[in-house]
Amino acid sequence: MPDSLAASSLLSGGFAPVMRLVESGGPLIVVICLIAMVLFGLALERGLYWRLVHRPARQQLIHDWVARSEHHSWSALTHREVLTRELLSRLRAPLPWLKLLVLICPLAGLLGTVTGMIHVFDSLAIAGTGQVRAMADGVARATLPTLAGMAVAVVGLMFVTRFERVVRREDQRLHDRLARAVDDARSGMSAANGFDSSSDTSETPHA
Repeated sequence: MPDSLAASSLLSGGFAPVMRLVESGGPLIVVICLIAMVLFGLALERGLYWRLVHRPARQQLIHDWVARSEHHSWSALTHREVLTRELLSRLRAPLPWLKLLVLICPLAGLLGTVTGMIHVFDSLAIAGTGQVRAMADGVARATLPTLAGMAVAVVGLMFVTRFERVVRREDQRLHDRLARAVDDARSGMSAANGFDSSSDTSETPHA
């Protein structure tokens, strides 16, 4: 019995911030907070994906491209373009979901404000216009979801814009790195062949 009481009190204490949030801004502000958690979670996941998955995959792609026997035929260039598109598509995969969440946030905030204002007007119709303080408090609570939704949307839009710029820059740099890697490999092979031929000549005994 004491354990159940302690568990229930702990559970109620854990939900106390959520209840205060609902009281201050309505139930839709909780929805906005959940959207923000998903949005920032996807942003963090993309950062980890860039460092832990995309960079090794890019290096492997460059290594496989350099290891090919020829690089200028139509089939080779088509194969390179397919691999590049596939790598970049995996990088930008969550981008439509990020844009959707950014679009939903201000709409959810506006919906919370409209429902809050409806509740304020209903209270005024019942209690009259004498309680100015209560009306001002209700209007302030009604506008809080819009503020939260716009704040989350602005931060999310900044990340989406930055992420799109990174993907475009990676698209340009990847083709440059593939071409430069082939040129470096050829120059290295030419230098090695030149060194071998010069060493063979120097080791040839004179008659």
